[in-house]
Amino acid sequence: MSGANGSETAGGTSGVAPRRLILKNAYSPGDVLMMSATVRDLHHAHPGRFLTDVRTPAPDLWENNPHLTPIADDDPDAEVVVMEYPLIDRSNDVALHFIHGYHEYLGEKLGVSIPVGRFSGDVHLSEEERGWMSQVEETGFEGAFWIIMAGGKYDFTAKWWDPTRYQRVVDHFRGRILFAQCGEREHWHPRLRRVLDLVGRTTPRQFIRLMHHADGVVCPVTFAMHLAAAVPARPGRPPNRAAVVVAGGREPAHWEAYPHHQYIGNNGALPCCEHGGCWKSRCQPVFDGDPKDDDRCVAPVEVAPGLVIPRCLDMIRAEDVIRRIEVYYEGGSLRYNDPPRSTPGHPPRPSDPRRESGRREAGP
Repeated sequence: MSGANGSETAGGTSGVAPRRLILKNAYSPGDVLMMSATVRDLHHAHPGRFLTDVRTPAPDLWENNPHLTPIADDDPDAEVVVMEYPLIDRSNDVALHFIHGYHEYLGEKLGVSIPVGRFSGDVHLSEEERGWMSQVEETGFEGAFWIIMAGGKYDFTAKWWDPTRYQRVVDHFRGRILFAQCGEREHWHPRLRRVLDLVGRTTPRQFIRLMHHADGVVCPVTFAMHLAAAVPARPGRPPNRAAVVVAGGREPAHWEAYPHHQYIGNNGALPCCEHGGCWKSRCQPVFDGDPKDDDRCVAPVEVAPGLVIPRCLDMIRAEDVIRRIEVYYEGGSLRYNDPPRSTPGHPPRPSDPRRESGRREAGP
């Protein structure tokens, strides 16, 4: 994976050649995003001592990254590190965040200290990308918007919330907040009404740019909440993007939450998450032969025929999420949209050079 300029410059004054690293990570985009903070902080703490390249399933997260240098797989001087974060096994007992996991692991592997810098992953937008209009603006809508993730992956159904409650949140803010529903097509994302449906319509890089334009995000504990903290905000907007996270008790709150997010957790409220997160994989069984089906929530609640969610999430009402969104507006961080001047669904002229659609990575 190449960096922003592909250069290989040895900094420092020792005259010792920098160590050449290839960091491998086969995990999900959220995990890769957290690893990007480790790469950033490694180079900030030890300038010129390392040259770094990565091998991950989420290359879009590394575009324009100034900390990467191309290193060939067969480079005889390259040190290959398969990235892990064993700190997660102690997450209920230590007061550390997810962002510390890769820092601790890589630091031990390299024999160096990697202090945590900015409290977020590291995502870089080009100047050209910053000048493009969002996929929401392409529809003709000129106001502010939030991203909403009303579902999730099948491998972790213990994160699913009742979709009818997401709908109540959307309906409560009708005319004041436009919600763009996002998610991957192959995942479980029940379609909401009165939203801009972008499910299956964004590549990872488009989703990053969409987040750049978004005022906030409503989601479970997932990639979107970490991306909301990592992607820089547009000029003139609050520097810390709003986020309301429907969390429940699966993860310990201190492992996932960011200071400026509204994190709705229930650790300590039920016996199953009394000492932190339960870390169960599923509540709704998928019957796909995956062992995760045997690692199910011990307190399931049926919220609709054929749909069960964890009790810790069932305890979260739509009104709880609504209230957490409202505080950003009552506090003056955000402003509601004025009466709409245009309606989503009417794109601008195709000749507009700022449009997302038609670019090489445009999704279906």
